[in-house]
Amino acid sequence: MNKKIQSALISVFYKDGLENIIQLLSQHGITIYSTGGTQTFIEKLGVKVIPVEELTTYPSILGGRVKTLHPAVFGGILGKRDDTTHLDEMKQYHIPAIDLVIVDLYPFEETLEEKRLKATSGEGLDEAAIIEKIDIGGPSMIRGAAKNFKDVVVIAAKKDYAELEQLLKVQNGETTIDQRKNFAAKAFEVVAHYDVAIAKYFNPSEGLYFLESVSNPKAMRYGENPHQPGVFYGDLNQLFDQLNGKELSYNNLVDVDAAMQLISEVASPNPSKGGALDPDNGKDLSPTSESKNPTWGGRGAFPLEGFGEATSLINCIAASTSTRLL
Repeated sequence: MNKKIQSALISVFYKDGLENIIQLLSQHGITIYSTGGTQTFIEKLGVKVIPVEELTTYPSILGGRVKTLHPAVFGGILGKRDDTTHLDEMKQYHIPAIDLVIVDLYPFEETLEEKRLKATSGEGLDEAAIIEKIDIGGPSMIRGAAKNFKDVVVIAAKKDYAELEQLLKVQNGETTIDQRKNFAAKAFEVVAHYDVAIAKYFNPSEGLYFLESVSNPKAMRYGENPHQPGVFYGDLNQLFDQLNGKELSYNNLVDVDAAMQLISEVASPNPSKGGALDPDNGKDLSPTSESKNPTWGGRGAFPLEGFGEATSLINCIAASTSTRLL
């Protein structure tokens, strides 16, 4: 069922990229509610905005920790438009329906990384600043709007602004149920990633559950076989630098991982050692005591076996040795 956006709640940490959307909302006559810095930002654009405090009749309190956590806000987000009981209660308590929620989250991960970098320079970890970037109202509004996707559009990330802008232009502020459900799915992913980051901060060791969230998984050249897709969930740039060659395949990563495990077994106290791993996981380790000129027993017996294998080294090697390896 198509729904027309008639009201919007906007509360974001990062304001960039919102200008066009706010102007379009204004052009469509959509009522805008907002908080704090976002309200000021909208007012500077010359667009009428209603402070959330007018809904709640409460000011922002506790240093901004409590702004939107109020039935007048969440009733407007969660109220079912096809439920007469909900509608009667919203009318009774003067709660306006909210059809669009645009909310991002406090930058917890960015703050954590910043404070950890400063801590390495001897400043100490500023845990109080990190804790203050744990958003409460934002995830609550996002989850509420996503849960009520049958009636509400939720935008929880800047990357979805362009899609919303297109809907406002092409569909004149109307959305389909499939579009709203798609936005809801993405919104739940945003909140899930955020919660995982916070949980891992509080318990960096292994907890009761496997917790991981990867924002931008990397597509491999192919999977275990050339006709299969492969995706790496993690940050390859943190693991190593690829200096040359094609995009990595799934099998490349499996071989590199096995080769590194092989060499780690003998890395200390033998820093000159190197290892070669063939595609069938047959291991060969035959270094000399000189790191600049290791010998490769396997290569001598099966010179063509080197094709497609992973070779791991700890130290620098001579140019002549690198030529032999290549």
